[in-house]
Amino acid sequence: MTHLQSGTVVETDAPVDNKGKGERFSPTDLVATALGSCMLTIMGIASNTHGMDITGTEVEITKIMTAAPRKIGEIIVKLHMKGQANYSPKEKAILENAALTCPVFLTLHEDVKKTVDFIWPE
Repeated sequence: MTHLQSGTVVETDAPVDNKGKGERFSPTDLVATALGSCMLTIMGIASNTHGMDITGTEVEITKIMTAAPRKIGEIIVKLHMKGQANYSPKEKAILENAALTCPVFLTLHEDVKKTVDFIWPE
């Protein structure tokens, strides 16, 4: 796939357990990754709007497939919140709401379980 505006190329491959070589992201990997990427993007917009700093925040994605039919059954998202040393309860609510209302989260079918964990600095 080639992104027309930037020229960025994305190649995919099927996983080894589904007749591929597993040398690239699979299409279902891209779906799971899109969820994490979208959450971070919308959180970044919210943080800029509200004067917060989420620099260094990381997302960890685990995709769980079901066998029959073969599809994504669950996406587990762990958001490791970094940037500020402390977040107020209001700031946490703003960022969590931003993540949980990102377009990909809202687009994924309700049959796809989405487990989201925000890991805040102590």
